[in-house]
Amino acid sequence: MFERTISGRSSLLANATNGPAAPPVGGGSTPERLFSTPFDVTTCRGHVYVSDTTDRTVVAFDVAHRRVHDIGTRAPGTLLRPLGLSTDRDCNLYVADAERGQVMVFGRDGSFLRAVGEKRFQRLTHVAVSTDGKRLFAVDTGLVAGSGHQVRVFDAVSGDHLLDIGRRGNRPGEFDLPQDAEVGPDDMLYVVDGANFRVQVFSLDGALVRVFGRVGRKAGQFSRPKGIALDPMGRVYVSDAAFGNFQLFDPQGELLLFVGRRSSRPGPAAYMLPAGIHVDEDGRVLLVDQFFRKVDVYRPAALPRELGFLGAWYDRP
Repeated sequence: MFERTISGRSSLLANATNGPAAPPVGGGSTPERLFSTPFDVTTCRGHVYVSDTTDRTVVAFDVAHRRVHDIGTRAPGTLLRPLGLSTDRDCNLYVADAERGQVMVFGRDGSFLRAVGEKRFQRLTHVAVSTDGKRLFAVDTGLVAGSGHQVRVFDAVSGDHLLDIGRRGNRPGEFDLPQDAEVGPDDMLYVVDGANFRVQVFSLDGALVRVFGRVGRKAGQFSRPKGIALDPMGRVYVSDAAFGNFQLFDPQGELLLFVGRRSSRPGPAAYMLPAGIHVDEDGRVLLVDQFFRKVDVYRPAALPRELGFLGAWYDRP
């Protein structure tokens, strides 16, 4: 069920069930410091991170303590074009910086730790980390008329390049403009293969396990798949920028339901350009819409609003 909208830094203090209304389209600065161009969202134990590409920062919300701060605004570790986000089990934050061509790693307190993958990408867009924190998977979306189109795998600590998964093509195991990746609770790597309109699933060593999805305009098909997330039960969530929604699949790729609608006006579950998506430890779903500059939050119906890591939103006004 729809829970609230995060539209900027002041959203942390909102106490209404639906949160503040989505901001008007058209820009303009306000004292509330709204998002400029949000791209992706991730969480770790009650911390919510939103990459804001235009502002060159990751906005970090500490829900329990009602604190907000920016990550990547100071050297060392200055962000230039932050896109995809991921966290490991220690709540370290991994940021795919497209302009640097590196994955920037920060501690839970926002301190810069290291950079991975210098000069190894055509167009770095997303990042995922294995559940044990040992492997880093960087999505090289590549160029429309050029190279890339693969997932590059690194040792998450040393930064050593270990292997590459895929190459450009439309056969099983190949990619055309891959968009996002996520490691599931089954220790498999799920990759949105954008221009092939499918999701491909690999072992962490790069062996193809299964493929699902195809192009189309019906529920369960893809038109412009963008972001991917998995919940603790292994269900797969895929955002689609053309449909203006996200679709929920079982682990084998069978459609369970879809949420949201394409709309030219902002509102709950209304989207024009959905992008990054994430499911937290309690099953709450967070979805970014770049056009309306917001993150919508959904709560499982069986989860009381005060429970879970983000239930701290309701602890006090």
